[in-house]
Amino acid sequence: MPVVMARDLEETASSSEDEEVVSQEDHPCIMWTGGCRRIPVLVFHAEAILTKDNNIRIIGERYHLSYKIVRTDSRLVRSILTAHGFHEVHPSSTDYNLMWTGSHLKPFLLRTLSEAQKVNHFPRSYELTRKDRLYKNIIRMQHTHGFKAFHILPQTFLLPAEYAEFCNSYSKDRGPWIVKPVASSRGRGVYLINNPNQISLEENILVSRYINNPLLIDDFKFDVRLYVLVTSYDPLVIYLYEEGLARKCTLKMGNTVVKTSLPI
Repeated sequence: MPVVMARDLEETASSSEDEEVVSQEDHPCIMWTGGCRRIPVLVFHAEAILTKDNNIRIIGERYHLSYKIVRTDSRLVRSILTAHGFHEVHPSSTDYNLMWTGSHLKPFLLRTLSEAQKVNHFPRSYELTRKDRLYKNIIRMQHTHGFKAFHILPQTFLLPAEYAEFCNSYSKDRGPWIVKPVASSRGRGVYLINNPNQISLEENILVSRYINNPLLIDDFKFDVRLYVLVTSYDPLVIYLYEEGLARKCTLKMGNTVVKTSLPI
């Protein structure tokens, strides 16, 4: 929440004789936290996109809250913010409260942010989201805390840097192995191999030992996704969403993998 808006809300709430206090205290988009110094938190409601409730829009409009979307097409984010009274500014504008970007910001840009401005990426969060960086960090944690404590992924190699090591391991276990791009998603560019000659070394990739005996549900492969929101790394603050996603293959193990998604 913008600092100016927070201060204005606190000043309004401190006057018990102001009729506006009641409306702000009970407003569905404002949640008050803190002890001696009460802090207003802006709460978003997904149903506002459909209801187009003017009462939901009033906070964003009253405090002239603004956002910009950079290098991405986040239609859902735009709809949510618009439904809550935020107005969109040009991507090059420096007058905004929220920047939603599809790429990671450079350190010098982060240093220019004011207290009233928020972005949707922590610095270097790709250390967890990029497959190559996650692999390297898991290896580092294995060295620091012991292999057993972080034995959470199959034998993996980063190519082309570790191509020789991979070929040495392949000579002992011919696979199959699974290949994944280091910075992709939604299964794009993933394929199985039985020979190193099947691998293209033109870009960085991860090659992992394929798990032939995974946990199955009635002979069907599946995965479970739980979603979290990290609001701080120091101290670490993580919120776990109440709903997740379970994906189950429509064909049994050994056939072509086709997945269908179910909420959990």
